[in-house]
Amino acid sequence: MTRQRPTAPFSEDALQRTLTRVLRPLVRLALSCGLTFPAFSAVIRRLFIDVAEKEFAIEGKSQTDSRISLITGIHRKDVSRLRTGEMPMPVLPPPVSRTSRIVARWLADPRYCDEHGLPRPLPRTGTDDEISFETLVGDVTRDLRARAVLDEWLDRGIAVVDADDRVHLSAAAIVPEAGDDALRHYFTRNLHDHAAAAVANMVADAPPFLERAVHYNRISPALAARLEALSREEAMQMLLRLNRVANDAIEADEGGDARWTTGVYVFRADHEPENHSVPAEKGKAE
Repeated sequence: MTRQRPTAPFSEDALQRTLTRVLRPLVRLALSCGLTFPAFSAVIRRLFIDVAEKEFAIEGKSQTDSRISLITGIHRKDVSRLRTGEMPMPVLPPPVSRTSRIVARWLADPRYCDEHGLPRPLPRTGTDDEISFETLVGDVTRDLRARAVLDEWLDRGIAVVDADDRVHLSAAAIVPEAGDDALRHYFTRNLHDHAAAAVANMVADAPPFLERAVHYNRISPALAARLEALSREEAMQMLLRLNRVANDAIEADEGGDARWTTGVYVFRADHEPENHSVPAEKGKAE
């Protein structure tokens, strides 16, 4: 792959200030998990080499240790030592991936939703012409028995069974708990894709991706909380609607190597830390 260096959207000084703000949450995560600076810097060093090797090669020429050293500033001996193996995106563990597909079907297929488009309680089992949790699992995979899936979900808090032997989808299916494999996977993928879209927009002649936000500064905590609640509701409705469209379309799709992500984030701070606030007119959308 050949990557020509685009016109830099930042001066080096401006880029350093930008990265200081952008990386601050990731440094907070690293320190919260006990990852020290030497370990963090080792990850960054390896990543610089990996990106330089795969995305900044000269067309028709093999990428060399010397050139990687030149564009990264990392000593050639370190490049030679570290330039091994792959740095793949962590994959979703099979049980979690299977759960995601079943939940997506439950949230999208009109047969499994009520008149408001919400996932309805499903009988654990049913006859051939009746909708049930068993038929839901069978729509997605024939490799597992619905009983095994339900046992796993009950153990993980993804589903509950009521007194009438109906299976209910719980909030844990949509919002994984801390420590869950799904939470770590989606954190990695979503943050990567958001950053990739934003960077592509910065370095391209014409921004190729939609990446926008509505934000108001200098408002009261009460108004911030109200806007947060409203944005959560609106965002979830949009995501559920897109999931239904994708679920309907994928049945007839021929398949391929492309992928698509649409994500939404909502953030609220009752105050900006010192030295990180951006002055703005009260009530101004930027």
